[in-house]
Amino acid sequence: MPKTDFKEDEIERYARHIILKDIGIEGQLKLLNSKVLIIGAGGLGSPAALYLAAAGVGTIGIADGDRVDLSNLQRQIIHTTEDVGVLKTKSAKDKMQAINPDINIITHDTFLNASNILEIVSDYDFIIDGADNFATKFLINDACILANKPFSHGGILRFVAQTMTVVPDVSACYACVFDAPPPANSVPSCSQAGVVGTIAGILGSIQATEAIKYLVAKGTLLTNQLLICDALNMDFDKVKFTKNPECRVCGKNKITQLHDYEQQICEG
Repeated sequence: MPKTDFKEDEIERYARHIILKDIGIEGQLKLLNSKVLIIGAGGLGSPAALYLAAAGVGTIGIADGDRVDLSNLQRQIIHTTEDVGVLKTKSAKDKMQAINPDINIITHDTFLNASNILEIVSDYDFIIDGADNFATKFLINDACILANKPFSHGGILRFVAQTMTVVPDVSACYACVFDAPPPANSVPSCSQAGVVGTIAGILGSIQATEAIKYLVAKGTLLTNQLLICDALNMDFDKVKFTKNPECRVCGKNKITQLHDYEQQICEG
């Protein structure tokens, strides 16, 4: 049943949102009644999960089949040294509930594929792509187009980050810009090329902000544009583009079913 009012402690907790003219009481209620799925509890999913929990998004799903590794801790700030070996979803849920015990957190302890992703994304209002491989990123795009779910794409490598927001039937999709995954071994992974931990925090926070803006229906989303951040020189650029009517995913011959892509290493 939708939430229609606040408890006294919620008024205090969300006071800085409530006094914002672009959120206010109505917007905060929208957040509390919304559902966001975060795919990947890693570098991008960590800050996104923490900020969305703090913001009071009422239901947050987190999907990841991996366990915490010591090498994750340089950038995946939702996990701690004590969490090494623990499922990332459990570790993330513990921290999110510590921040905000009143929200509902659903864990999906699995890697997503063509056979399970539609069932999972269908329950949510907005999706955050925090995946670390191209195969999953393209699958997320395809599933969100098929299920008519808006999502935020994000990827990082070295000191560089990129993000765009996709609203099906309204904006260009990920495949309009990047038609297909790159050839195997053509793009190094973070484990091969490295990544500065803070760039994950920057981009994950932007993705969480896009989710909040969409849910409260305020501001301008990163649709039909790719935001690129070069943190080494602290440059932010936007590359604008339009929906491709011939896109193999969202074009006039829109996809009707999903398939798994060949697993590739990625910038995420």
